[in-house]
Amino acid sequence: MAVFSTFPLHFFLLIGLIFTPSIAIAQKTPTSSFRPKALVLPLTQDSATGQYMTQLSQRTPLVPLKLTVDLGGQFLWVDCEQNYKSSSYRPAKCRSAVCNLANSKACGECNDGPKPGCNNNTCSLFPDNSVTRTSTIGELATDVVAVQSTDGMNPGRVVSAPRVVFTCGSTFLLEGLAKRVKGMAGLGRGPIGLPSQLAAAFSFPRKFAICPGSNGVIFFGESPYVFLPGRDVSKNLTYTPLFINPVSTAGSFFQGEKSVEYFIGVKSIKVGEKTLSINSTLLKIDSEGNGGTKISTVVPYTVLETSIYKALTKAFAQAFSGVPRVPKVAPFEVCFNSTSLGSTRVGPPAPVIDLVLQNPSVFWRIFGSNSYVQVKKNVLCLGFVDGGLNPRTSIVIGRRQIEDNLLQFDIARSRLGFSSTLLFQQTTCSNFNFTSNA
Repeated sequence: MAVFSTFPLHFFLLIGLIFTPSIAIAQKTPTSSFRPKALVLPLTQDSATGQYMTQLSQRTPLVPLKLTVDLGGQFLWVDCEQNYKSSSYRPAKCRSAVCNLANSKACGECNDGPKPGCNNNTCSLFPDNSVTRTSTIGELATDVVAVQSTDGMNPGRVVSAPRVVFTCGSTFLLEGLAKRVKGMAGLGRGPIGLPSQLAAAFSFPRKFAICPGSNGVIFFGESPYVFLPGRDVSKNLTYTPLFINPVSTAGSFFQGEKSVEYFIGVKSIKVGEKTLSINSTLLKIDSEGNGGTKISTVVPYTVLETSIYKALTKAFAQAFSGVPRVPKVAPFEVCFNSTSLGSTRVGPPAPVIDLVLQNPSVFWRIFGSNSYVQVKKNVLCLGFVDGGLNPRTSIVIGRRQIEDNLLQFDIARSRLGFSSTLLFQQTTCSNFNFTSNA
């Protein structure tokens, strides 16, 4: 259930308004005459929470901000209650172009300002902590954001966009996020998601790629994506369409708003080349926004609707019947004694799991490096969890299953390019060379 901070009542009276999403119209001029073809951000994984984090700089003067990455997040939000100081901060005035771009229909006053996060006659959105599933209302604003450019092989000079739209969050929204994080970087496909805004600011395609791991990287703009020792992963991607859920999946949203998360069309699932018997209607998104398959950087392990989960775990256990089972370790149901297992280039040996997409020849193959989780010494568990009956989304592909996979989200063409595990290409997501040549 969404949690809201104290704001004037007329903010909340506007929540149910129906509106039509507008076309992205972000800023066009960087503060430097140099115009990059692509940008790069580092990606790290917090050891305590497992969350993926990145760091960019914001404000005038610039302040480095550590942010939790939310692949399906609607926008960038940061805590404005703790020491937000910037000479370039600009609140979004009601009915302004920024409010229209953000599809904000909430407009009101704030008696404690003026200050960042609290100004009169400004519009608002609903910053959402998608880890704890809490949200509040926050002032919409713009400020300078600075990011490193890249040629796809190394980072280059830092460039800045002067008016990146974001939302002010409250300090309590940081609860449940990794230590020293100051907000969340939303990479959703909407007009004020970071990919669309950065593309508009620097006039490159609305395209980005994320390669997660203990260390990893996010690219915005054109490929190549080159990892040591000289592997251009962009040359070996498989493509599948992205679908739009007609109903928002955010914690708080305006009525009629579509989801900005990334859904793909899984048609069937195979374990060890054998197709599972599952209810195919669960794999489709219905008119109320239920069902389907989406990708998440917030969910730690792939979550399956109960009947799909039971079919998968049964088939996996049968295909691996020669390996001794051990008692389950929550939240996993199927666990094995790993002492008798060897290793391969793609992790412990395991029956491959295929997510079959638009036709039988297009599939996302999951090997042992992404299907297993080592929960303790000599114990490996199948890293999928039961999502219960009637979940909002039937399949949510989680962090474990995308680790060391490069995923390219081409928003303009509405398609996903995916590599499957980079271990087959003798590299990992940690192998981007962050040594600058600038």
